[in-house]
Amino acid sequence: MSNLESLPEKNIKTKKISFENHSDLIFKILKFALLITATVVMLIPVYYLFITALKSGDELKKIPPTLFPLEIHIENFLKVGERVQFGRYYLNSIIVSVLVVIGTVLASSFVGFGFSRYNVKEKKVLFMVLLSTLMLPLPAIIIPQFLLFRNFGWVDSFLPLIVPSFFGSAYMIFLVRQFFSTLPDDLFDAAKIDGCSEIRTWWNIALPLCKPALATIAIFTFLWSWNDYFSAIIYLNSTEHFTLPQGMASMISHYRIVPWNTLMAAAILALLPILLLFFVAQKYFVEGIVLTGIK
Repeated sequence: MSNLESLPEKNIKTKKISFENHSDLIFKILKFALLITATVVMLIPVYYLFITALKSGDELKKIPPTLFPLEIHIENFLKVGERVQFGRYYLNSIIVSVLVVIGTVLASSFVGFGFSRYNVKEKKVLFMVLLSTLMLPLPAIIIPQFLLFRNFGWVDSFLPLIVPSFFGSAYMIFLVRQFFSTLPDDLFDAAKIDGCSEIRTWWNIALPLCKPALATIAIFTFLWSWNDYFSAIIYLNSTEHFTLPQGMASMISHYRIVPWNTLMAAAILALLPILLLFFVAQKYFVEGIVLTGIK
């Protein structure tokens, strides 16, 4: 008799479990559909960028616009450098961005190492002062910076774009300092016992252990430097010194009718280094974002 009474309870529990499983499945399907929808919406401009770069000038004038190119025109990519020094702009951007990445990674990791490993009396005050510089709006400091670099004779050169990076970035210092703080003190104590200097400890022990954080800093810095139009237009005047964003903006003035297919082809070429860097360092980038947020 007791077994018969327990059967309805078992059936109810089984129904509850099956209902919960169905609800979880429905929730996962809805979440997946939402992610797919958001991805498609975000990829629409990218898709339009690619198909515009492959269309002819006459096809661009069609209304309504075609969703697929009727004829693929690869020669649009070859026309990019016809009226402007696109290759020169590309080389300038690579030089500036690579040097800015090197300066930011070295300086930010060095300062972040000091803030995380050494107990100085005024360390917290200095760190708060450093972070407070993030609150300064760019228009408040751009004029003093321009006057300073003009007195140095650096205007119309790459130095105003490169030299500040070798003094570190407050945001990047904060990021790498959080990562250094997770490293055990025993490593650095052992290095001192073995006779390592502070600089060698930073170079040979700390930096190899924070590759994910350094990859994150490198990707962010390269992205900001590669797309930096404001600083370039402030400090660079001559055409041979233009970086890619400034050079692409100047392309419009060289045509009586703007060839949007050529401009879109130039934009695709400008995207290639960023995509290449992200795919190469994607593993370290994701790991760095996760680990620096744990602390």
